Amino acid sequence: MPFLNFESRHFSQAEEADIKAAMQTLQTLLSGKLATLTAEERQQYGSINEQNKLMVNKIKDYRDAQPQLSSPEIDWQEFEKDYSSRSFLQNLSEQLNELVRGLDNAKILHDWDNYQVSLTDYQYARYRNDAGSTGFHTKQQEIGQFFSRTGSGSNGTENPAMPEE
Repeated sequence: MPFLNFESRHFSQAEEADIKAAMQTLQTLLSGKLATLTAEERQQYGSINEQNKLMVNKIKDYRDAQPQLSSPEIDWQEFEKDYSSRSFLQNLSEQLNELVRGLDNAKILHDWDNYQVSLTDYQYARYRNDAGSTGFHTKQQEIGQFFSRTGSGSNGTENPAMPEE
């Protein structure tokens, strides 16, 4: 059962402009807070795994509940700021990842719509070419190159198969 116009949620020009402005605002707000790490730096600094995060959380719990047990050589205000920033960034990252998943899913549905309409138009070009209509032979040949040849139809033309992505 073919689906046409499966994804019909389109953006108005005003919505596109608002989203672009919001993205620019977000990029501006984050520009001074982001870091660029080399692959080696990511390897070096990214070694805090889930187990170590649990340890950091336990240290924080002890600091909050029994500060007298904390090392006096540590800048606990800076620790708290790092911890707070890390939590904020983690939550923000999760929210942005969820948005990216939703955007990717919506794009997939729009791609599907475009592809289905393209298949229909190609079939129309084949039909019109087979009927001898002027101009459709070149279109059928040019579009036909995107399909694998899976055999011959009864009139010697190719049978389109779903192109691989």
